[in-house]
Amino acid sequence: MSADQTLAFDPDCHIFTGCGFPAPGLHTFIYEPIATWGSFELTKPMLLAVLSSVVVVGFFWAAFRKPKLVPGKMQMVGEAGYDFVRRGIVYEIIGKKDGEKYVPFMVSMFFLVWMMNLWSIIPLAQFPVTSLIAFPAALALIVYVLWVTLTFKKHGFVGGWKNIVGWDKSLGPILPLVVVLEFFSNLIIRPFTHAVRLFANMFAGHLLIVMFSLASWYLLNGIGVVYAGTSFVMVLVMTAFELFIQAVQAYVFVLLACSYVQGALSEHH
Repeated sequence: MSADQTLAFDPDCHIFTGCGFPAPGLHTFIYEPIATWGSFELTKPMLLAVLSSVVVVGFFWAAFRKPKLVPGKMQMVGEAGYDFVRRGIVYEIIGKKDGEKYVPFMVSMFFLVWMMNLWSIIPLAQFPVTSLIAFPAALALIVYVLWVTLTFKKHGFVGGWKNIVGWDKSLGPILPLVVVLEFFSNLIIRPFTHAVRLFANMFAGHLLIVMFSLASWYLLNGIGVVYAGTSFVMVLVMTAFELFIQAVQAYVFVLLACSYVQGALSEHH
């Protein structure tokens, strides 16, 4: 069953009619291909991911294609967003001197993640792209490669490994234990948790919104109307809450990316 089928269930299916509640599940996140070219299949989440890039690039192009000393509304919004990530995240974590070169990358990633999250509450789309683990995993992998590359570039081969495993002779007899823990934590667990933190929040939020939306319609029968109203209020509450979480998760994802870069550039991680 596709997600489209789940959301567009039998309109005559209500409580007290002998029809069971069409509870959402993993099938809610599976979409039939929109188009197919050979072995390549284009799905709705893939299309939304591409549109996210188009929206972000299009917005900043429109905001800065003709910059003015006295900025217009579009330029002001663009500058505010860019400056928020630059000063509020990059400078705070990496520092102004080392962090300036990473600002464009972090700004791009912040708004891309935020846009992919925002599709959850946009009519007709109504699906957060990052609720599919492949997308957060791909972004986390890019950050992971950047972190490892910077670590060895900054400290050399031996110094890079010391930075990764937290080598510190002052730790004495517990040094071997720290080395093992840091090795697994940084090289194996770090990219996993970086991706899952974003994925899990967006997955759970979307599932809750879908569940309360389906319940609102399902309960529209007899005395169930009273409960349908409560369920619909929960849809509004969860949507508002999700709007907040979408921005927070984009912030946290980039914040962690900056902390990894800062750790790669510092003498001790």
